[in-house]
Amino acid sequence: MESAREAVGTVVDGLPDGYPTGPRVYGADRARGCTDTRLVRPVSALGRAAVKRAVAAVRPRGDTPIGLSLRKAAEDLPRPSGGAIGAHTILLISDGEDTCGAPRPCEVAEQLGKEGIGLRIDTVGFQVEGAAREQLECVAAAGNGRYYEAPDADSLARQLQRASQLSADGYRFRGEPIAGTATGSGAPVLAPGQYLDTIGPGEKRYYAVDLDAVSTADFSATAVPQPGAALDTFDAMRTSIAYGTDSSCGSETARFSQKEGATPLTSAIARIPTVRGTHPCDRAGRYWLVVERESKKGSDAARWPLELVHGVEAPLAKGVTPAQSQPEYGKGGKGAVPPSGDPRDVRGGTGFNDAEEIGRGVWRDRILPSQTLWYKVPAGWGQQVRYDVEFANAPTVERGASTYSYGATQLFTPARFPLTGGGEFTPTTLYSGRPAAIGMGGVPVAWTNRYENASHVRAVHAGGDFYISVTLGARAADIAENRRIGVVLRVSVLGDELAGPEHHAPAAAKKADKKGNSIRVEDSSGTGGAGWTGIAVAAGAGAMVVLAGLVFVRGRRGRAAQTTRGSA
Repeated sequence: MESAREAVGTVVDGLPDGYPTGPRVYGADRARGCTDTRLVRPVSALGRAAVKRAVAAVRPRGDTPIGLSLRKAAEDLPRPSGGAIGAHTILLISDGEDTCGAPRPCEVAEQLGKEGIGLRIDTVGFQVEGAAREQLECVAAAGNGRYYEAPDADSLARQLQRASQLSADGYRFRGEPIAGTATGSGAPVLAPGQYLDTIGPGEKRYYAVDLDAVSTADFSATAVPQPGAALDTFDAMRTSIAYGTDSSCGSETARFSQKEGATPLTSAIARIPTVRGTHPCDRAGRYWLVVERESKKGSDAARWPLELVHGVEAPLAKGVTPAQSQPEYGKGGKGAVPPSGDPRDVRGGTGFNDAEEIGRGVWRDRILPSQTLWYKVPAGWGQQVRYDVEFANAPTVERGASTYSYGATQLFTPARFPLTGGGEFTPTTLYSGRPAAIGMGGVPVAWTNRYENASHVRAVHAGGDFYISVTLGARAADIAENRRIGVVLRVSVLGDELAGPEHHAPAAAKKADKKGNSIRVEDSSGTGGAGWTGIAVAAGAGAMVVLAGLVFVRGRRGRAAQTTRGSA
């Protein structure tokens, strides 16, 4: 019990200031009783001393009604209001199994996991084996979470810190709440902007958009499952565009391509009018955007938050001749020499909305297993982003068999289109605790790239903030002794920025950003580029810990506000 108290104290010290917290205890008031569970302190802004006092006062006396305590703790968590996305994590730490039998913990976890979006149940087994371990593994799997092994006090503290920090660092959502329909009939009409919805396994969501005959329309859909939730290699998100009910204008599919655990997944598609304007999908009128979730048996059954972005790019001004397309990597290929020098510390964001801006140079961060960190790099007309990611050497825990995880990165355009390696890069590597590195990059930004066949070229048709995501696989939790793993990014932005997309455009004016790098000055002359509407915040998260008679509840109340909707 003393090890548990120290571990929880370490977790509390590491939580963000003001993170709403409230302890619940069970089996601490009576020698016997399968209803012995109570909320000690309502969920409110984190009071570290109060939580530690509650933990210190716990003395295991009687039965361990884990199933009932899980259910009650879920009721303690604040509910999102006004259409907000609420993300809740229940963190159960146990050194044994439930002694009451009813309700069964695994059945409670399954029920809670299916009741709505945003609930995740992680479990940590402290020196457990046999039936106790199987029960905790079942609870985690049924509750869309992950099981962590803790054979000693040090590993208990490490796994507790990882799980709690992963909850505190959850994806920050932004957008106007909407509800897509199961068919095109009655689908909500989207103006350019950012939106929030949810999507279940095997489900399709329809949205309507009114497009003119000459503008490019970009759509992206980012699904945000709970980090590390169960999935299959072939689980996917598909986006497609149709004109009317029977005229397909294209589709794109994004797959996880690994089965260690879920990460954010983005699929994107564009309606790009042809030069001649004679294609059926060049017509002005109503189109349907369809988002589909493909899910295999045994994968996460929870509904996933879905963040949608719709942007419109006006055609070039009359008489403007665009520069030729840039379909080759050139100097930004895999043989490019990365920047060197002392790294600068940076803290990656939780998603697209709070991605940390970086520029040319060397940057150092730290990442948790199952975590994805986000950064953004400005690049304008004629420029290309090229970078390397290095995962650091880390002390490993003792284990009987070889264990491997993975490190991965992905590059996204300003419109959130994920870029493939184009046959040049392989943006995933094995990770075993030894140093590992991967490279990634995009082709130079050019207006006429939109007419190229290759998807990794076609998507790079406008300048702006390019997004970099860096992911460490879930199994790294079974490998690394340190709570976080060091990661270094070596970032290049190649080429001089041009003032516009036209042929023979002059160099753009430059200024220094907050990092001391040279960046572009925005040109508002209307010669190109995507404009995005204002956005509102809708976010929430929470968690509960059950530990040898203690239920420890953490939560962050979600809120939502309406966006200002732009016009096409």
